[in-house]
Amino acid sequence: MPLAARPSLAVKPAAQRAVQPALWVLSDRDTTIYLFGTFHALDDRTDWFGRDVRAAFEGSDQLMLETLVPTDPIELTNALARHSLIAPMVVGQPVVSGAAAPARIIAAGRTAGMTVERGADMMLRQYASAGGKPVGGLESFDFQLTMLTGLPAAERLAGPQPDPRHMLLALRTAWRAGDATTFATMLTTLEAQSPAAYQRLFVDRNNQWASWIARRMQQPGTVFVAVGTGHLIGRDSVQQQLSLRGYRATRIN
Repeated sequence: MPLAARPSLAVKPAAQRAVQPALWVLSDRDTTIYLFGTFHALDDRTDWFGRDVRAAFEGSDQLMLETLVPTDPIELTNALARHSLIAPMVVGQPVVSGAAAPARIIAAGRTAGMTVERGADMMLRQYASAGGKPVGGLESFDFQLTMLTGLPAAERLAGPQPDPRHMLLALRTAWRAGDATTFATMLTTLEAQSPAAYQRLFVDRNNQWASWIARRMQQPGTVFVAVGTGHLIGRDSVQQQLSLRGYRATRIN
């Protein structure tokens, strides 16, 4: 089983690297897969789609997101009804955002001018659709709804909670700089407060996604995989799961 070899974008010396969200790559002689950590809610002033990220995206044959949220209002409503979700949803809004963002975090983001419609996931989907690039999901929308509703209620808000607006702004700043430290702290806190939620939201899904990527490496082509940044950080990250399968992902920015 091959280890990562030749990334399509050259690795730059640290002094020459521009500050930007983290981008990873794994490749062999005929397959390249980029791993991009997204931020699910942004404002229209956040500059992130440029340089290495844009080059990798435009050079890819396919975009893969965590899931494809139905854009048809009737289809979306029916899916939510099947899972007895009453909370109002916005068409195109991802249901799971890093740690299955509760309504209060979404509301806090809106007070800061951050919406999922401007988030990196939704913008990438729009760019891909506009350019005729195929878009797929690593898991179904029903799977995400089942996972969300299956979390024990006591664990969704276990322990003292940080101010959501302050947390989002701090995470956004770290994301723009490609800095994993703040996200690592968030993951550590979640795991300590709710091991079951951490296992279900991150460990299990990262393992499933790594299996998909490993299988996709057996086919030629270039794929841009965009998932929440938290999934690409720490000992349980997608990259670590890939290493167990014989693939080494390299950060290229």
